Amino acid sequence: MTPLSPESLFSYWSANEIATNIVVFMNMVGALFLGFIVGYERSYHGRAAGMRTYGLVCVASCAVTVIAGYPASWFGGAALLQSASTAVPMPDPTRVIQGIVTGVGFLGAGVIMKEGLNISGLTTAASIWSASVIGILVGIGFYGAAILLTILSAGCMMYVSKLEYLLPSRHAIAIVLHFVPDFKPDEASVGEAMLARGYEIASGSFAINYKGNCQEWRFVAVALGRGRGERLSKMSVNLIGLPGLDSFSIAHARN
Repeated sequence: MTPLSPESLFSYWSANEIATNIVVFMNMVGALFLGFIVGYERSYHGRAAGMRTYGLVCVASCAVTVIAGYPASWFGGAALLQSASTAVPMPDPTRVIQGIVTGVGFLGAGVIMKEGLNISGLTTAASIWSASVIGILVGIGFYGAAILLTILSAGCMMYVSKLEYLLPSRHAIAIVLHFVPDFKPDEASVGEAMLARGYEIASGSFAINYKGNCQEWRFVAVALGRGRGERLSKMSVNLIGLPGLDSFSIAHARN
């Protein structure tokens, strides 16, 4: 039997292969749903990694793991087609998969950008990793699972952001406050000013710089709920009256 013979080609779409691909698909759907739940908790608190990032990582991890449990279905069941007299053993693709996943992880890290308190590129990095798993599924002969993972990944990136917008959430903003020389700001008063505008200071986000007798405070403020935080245009007007404030900058953030 040659690799291009009809029997060999049809083996990739045999009843056993289709059944295995369906099992892989069911595992991926479950992993995607569970990833969404974890990601929503992060999205709700204004974190950079939300439902899309967690969903993509979870479904790709599931796919690359579950296929290891069906070695008899690799390459269209080629392991079953080998005769007992074959001297060359069936290669183990899991070693190749391990190298691919590790290498693509470094590639994904290159698209993650951090500017001040804002982090971007996490979903793009997760989609690159998911794309590598799609390639693994195709290479190992799980064509049906690869097609379904492609649909799940594309749908996740296209529509889950709209779902996140409809669900209750708390958006975050990055704030930088520059105070006049020799002024000693009080954290409690700044926190009260944020609460009056519908925000609370995120724990662990404070950074204080001191230069030329002037203090600069950087922190992330998270809205108390959807629609409760002031719009940036209105906040910019109200912050002007903050005691000792010389200048400031505010911007939407994913911390």
